[in-house]
Amino acid sequence: MEQVQAIKQRFEIIGNDTHLNRALEKAIQVAPTDISVLVTGESGVGKEAVPKIIHSLSHRKHAKYIAVNCGAIPEGTIDSELFGHEKGAFTGATQTRSGYFEVADGGTIFLDEVGELPLTTQVRLLRVLENGEFLKVGSSQVQKTNVRIVAATNINMLEAIRKEKFREDLFYRLSTVEIHIPALRERREDIHLLFRKFASDFGQKYKMPTIRLEDDAILLLQQYRWPGNIRQLRNVAEQISVLEKERSISAETLRSYLPNAGSPNLPAVIEKGRKEGDFSNEREILYKVLFDMKSDLNDLKKLTLEMLKHEDSEKVQEENENLIRKIYGDDDEATEEQPEVAVLPAAPSNKEIRVPQSPVVEDKYHFAEEIEEEETLSLQEKEVELIAKSLERNKGKRKAAAAELGISERTLYRKIKQYDL
Repeated sequence: MEQVQAIKQRFEIIGNDTHLNRALEKAIQVAPTDISVLVTGESGVGKEAVPKIIHSLSHRKHAKYIAVNCGAIPEGTIDSELFGHEKGAFTGATQTRSGYFEVADGGTIFLDEVGELPLTTQVRLLRVLENGEFLKVGSSQVQKTNVRIVAATNINMLEAIRKEKFREDLFYRLSTVEIHIPALRERREDIHLLFRKFASDFGQKYKMPTIRLEDDAILLLQQYRWPGNIRQLRNVAEQISVLEKERSISAETLRSYLPNAGSPNLPAVIEKGRKEGDFSNEREILYKVLFDMKSDLNDLKKLTLEMLKHEDSEKVQEENENLIRKIYGDDDEATEEQPEVAVLPAAPSNKEIRVPQSPVVEDKYHFAEEIEEEETLSLQEKEVELIAKSLERNKGKRKAAAAELGISERTLYRKIKQYDL
């Protein structure tokens, strides 16, 4: 424990959380060996301190220590950065260049955000871990290096492996020992200590009195979720130190510097079994239901107009009621909500009824649909002929006939009724 405290003082690590102390103990224990280490934790928790501790306590402490942010190097040049390249290996390679693995021979390389490495680079890195060999870009000569690799990531590596974004064999090579740094919200008792340290540092830096939090502000500080972890806490302390004239900070003042401070810190629950396509399937089902309703309403309109031609208002009323029951059901509650269907009086037989080609009828679902134009005579005759042949071939069985024609049984029933087959 004394060694842990000494390391905290040396590297200015603030906090007494048990998980943090355990992570530092593991770093101290693994430092004298050459075992590869993987440091995990959210962005901003201070993962970069662990490889420095490991290097400073190892037998490589007098050799070079190089930190590489893998996520900040473009994919096209990362192989050259890590392993070097020969002159003329690619456009712009005007001279031979040594990579980090060659420069840091005998020392330690810290690969930050290792989960961002391209798959081709992962293959090269795996070879270095297995036998210490690598090839420069554009070279066929194998070179040897003796480096210790400490990697860090803030992504779920097992999930990345499942999505084939990270090699499983490389993961197990890197994570011989895994050290997890807890998030700031898991170290609530350390939050105020860290804030006081940052406030003191910025007070000295900007030559102004150190800010102090009131009791309600301390409580808010500890209850906040801190998605950006220590990095966010440091930025907030710096902003308040510079912008606030009053050096005693209340909860109301602090809340203005904390995004979404008033919202509950509850994680969103997402059903794991739900797939991205489920939502589109629901939309398709809804569209199908609406189009079926549209078809039924158009049938109702056609039937009304057709019956008007034959001066059969009573039959119109009966057919309307039957079709409404078919669409909305027979229960009393549904009947109360059914739309009213106006029955036009029968026209005198000695007068010609002019039916508009595209009358518009507006229903309770706010559809304003044009009645489809009647099919041409030749197409109608062909359709009647095909339906009649299919019914004859299937001995009047509508289900079999509908399957043969490639239409629904409901549509076939409507056609039979329409053509009086």
